[in-house]
Amino acid sequence: MAINKVGVVGAGQMGNGIAHVFALAGYDVMMTDISADALAAAVALIDKNITRQVSKGVVTEEDKTAAMGRISTTQTLTDLGPCDLIIEAATERETVKQAIFDELLPHITPTTILASNTSSISITRLASRTDRPEKFIGFHFMNPVPVMQLVELIRGIATDDETYQQCQEVVEKLGKTSATSEDFPAFIVNRILMPMINEAVYALYEGVGNVSSIDTSMKLGANHPMGPLELADFIGLDTCLAIMNVLHEGLADTKYRPCPLLTKYVEAGWLGRKTKRGFYDYRGDKPVPTR
Repeated sequence: MAINKVGVVGAGQMGNGIAHVFALAGYDVMMTDISADALAAAVALIDKNITRQVSKGVVTEEDKTAAMGRISTTQTLTDLGPCDLIIEAATERETVKQAIFDELLPHITPTTILASNTSSISITRLASRTDRPEKFIGFHFMNPVPVMQLVELIRGIATDDETYQQCQEVVEKLGKTSATSEDFPAFIVNRILMPMINEAVYALYEGVGNVSSIDTSMKLGANHPMGPLELADFIGLDTCLAIMNVLHEGLADTKYRPCPLLTKYVEAGWLGRKTKRGFYDYRGDKPVPTR
C-alpha cells in the first residue's frame, strides 16, 4: 500500500512540525486539533518556518507554495479516516492518546497505519487497545521537527515487518534518518537525555551550582549546544516530568526518581518557554535565570 495522505493529530509544537516536513516531502496532510485557534496558529507558523527555509535557500518559493497547498485542517478527528498513515502528536498522557485512537478506529480504512509520536509511552500497550496492533508503530520525531534529522521508529511486540518497512521508507522520503528502538520506557534518546536533565535539576536543587553555572558548565565543558536546564525549558518541564515518571514506574529503579524541584516547577505552572517561566524567566528582553 502506498502512503500518500497523512493525518496529524495535534497542532502544537510537534504536530505542526510533523505536518511541515510531510507537506514539503510531497504528502497530502490533514491536521486536526480541538482548537480552531491552534490550527490557525499552526498553519501560520508552518508558513513562517518554510519562508525562513526559502530565505536560506533550503527550499524554493515554488516548494513552499506547493507544500502549503497540501495542508488542510479540521476540528473533526474522524475526518482523518481516509488517511493512509495517522500520526498522533497529542499531549504526553496515555489516557488522552487512548481516547484519540478509540474515536478514530470506527472510521479508518483496513490498511491505515496508526502511529504515535510519544516520547516515552509503551507502543505495545497503546497498540493493544486498537484493532490493528500489527499496523501500529512508534514514530518519534525530535524537536524542532524541521531541523532535527532523527526519527525513532519503535516496534511494539505485534508490529509487523511490512508496517515497519513502510515507515522506514517514509522517513527516507522525508530526508531524515531512522533509528530503531525496542519498546522500553522512553526508548533511546529520552532514556539517556532525560536522566541527564533530571540530574542537572538535582544539582540545582542541592545547591551544587545555580542555573547559569550548570548550563554554562555543560555547554563549555561538554560542548553541548544548549545547557540541560535551558533544554528542559525548551522541551517543556511537564513533558520532562512525565517522561521521568514513565522511566521511574516502568523500570522500577530509584535512579530515575524525578527531582522534587522539577515537580515543584510543574506544580507552579512554570513549564518553560511555553509559559514564559521555567528555569529561566522569558518575560523580558532576554531570559533571566529563576534561581
